[in-house]
Parts: sequence; C-alpha cells; structure tokens
Amino acid sequence: MMNVPELVVMLTYQDHTVPDAAEIFAQAKNSKAHFWGFKEEGLDPDKMKELYAAMREAGKETFLEVVAYSEEEGLRGAQIGAQCGVDYLMGTIYSDRINQYCREHHLKYMPFVGTVTQRPSVLSGDIEDMIAQAQEYLNKGVYGIDLLGYRYTGDAYELCKRFVAAVDAPVCLAGSIDSFGRLDEVRCCQPWTFTIGSAFFEHNFGEQLEQQINTVYDYMAGVSAC
Repeated sequence: MMNVPELVVMLTYQDHTVPDAAEIFAQAKNSKAHFWGFKEEGLDPDKMKELYAAMREAGKETFLEVVAYSEEEGLRGAQIGAQCGVDYLMGTIYSDRINQYCREHHLKYMPFVGTVTQRPSVLSGDIEDMIAQAQEYLNKGVYGIDLLGYRYTGDAYELCKRFVAAVDAPVCLAGSIDSFGRLDEVRCCQPWTFTIGSAFFEHNFGEQLEQQINTVYDYMAGVSAC
C-alpha cells in the first residue's frame, strides 16, 4: 500500500514569507493541513514568534525553511528557529555547526543537498552525488533532507524518484510543485512531505486558500495511477 505524502503549507511567495502571513493562517487554520511553515525572510523575528505560537496553539507542526548558502547565515536561521520554537529546520547548506546547534536545541534538521544558488533557489548537481551527500549527513545525525526537486536544472522527476527511493529517511520535496501533474509525480515518488507556497498564492489549485489546501489534501489521498 502506498504512503500518502503530507502537505506542508508554506506561507511564502517567491521564497519570502508573505507580509500578511498571520492573517492568512488565521483564515485557513481549520483546513486539513497539519504541517505549516514559512521562510526566514519577510517577517521580523517578533512577528515570526507570534505566528509560530499561533500555529502551535492550533495544534500544527511547524517548519522554518532557511534559504541561506553560508554557514553564518544558516546558523542565524537555526537560532531564529530555536527562538521561535519550531519543530523542523529545513534548508541551509549543511554544516557541522548548524547540525550541532539543532541537536542541542531539539530542532529536526533537514538540510539541502546538491548545489543550491539564487533566490528563488535553483538546484544543480549529479543525482548520485546528492544521494551520497544525503547519506553522509544522515550518518551525522540529521533528521532528513530538504530536496529542491522541482527547482532542479536536470530531469526533476528522475531526481525525485531516484533520490526518495535511495534515501532511507524523511525527504521533503520543496519548491515549485504547482500543478496536478506534479502532484501525481509527487504521489508516485512517495516522499515524506512536500511543500506548496507560491502556487497557492497564484491560485493554481482554486481560489480561497483553505479550499485549495483541502483540494490538494484530498487529491493526494485519492487513488494513485502509479
């Protein structure tokens, strides 16, 4: 029986948190989604803390994705995550310092693999090298991997299929999942989770956010064509 990948609702557009994220969450918090998050850019730290507190009060598990490519920037993102009490820290280029900080502060760390550049982020690299990277990081104690599958400069579906099949740990497919066709591919790949942010704000799955979330949630729970 196939597992159903879980949706992570990201209150982000073009890799930045939307300015009215708190109001949007309040309107859509009763949707079927259990996992919610946003990026480290777009809100000041106090507003981030308030929003994560509201998410926890609503019974949600929380994610902070840090689009940062230096150790110092990644560490600052991890520190923000710890201050906000998030459950999962996604992103950053892996470093032992960030990993150690996350372990000490009970953050489930899911770093990027491959060569990640720009913002919105772009992924490049050899698939086998990314799989080897993931295994190295998992051996060092990270919780899972943040795979920018549909930001890949090569064959995105091939990457997602091979990577998820090879990596025995939670994998989140993050970025540019913006159509029902890509939802079909995600369902066939069977990662632990996947994110949708910008596509919701572009109304790719309907009009109101709560309705879009429930549409995606129900679609993923449907009969797979794999």
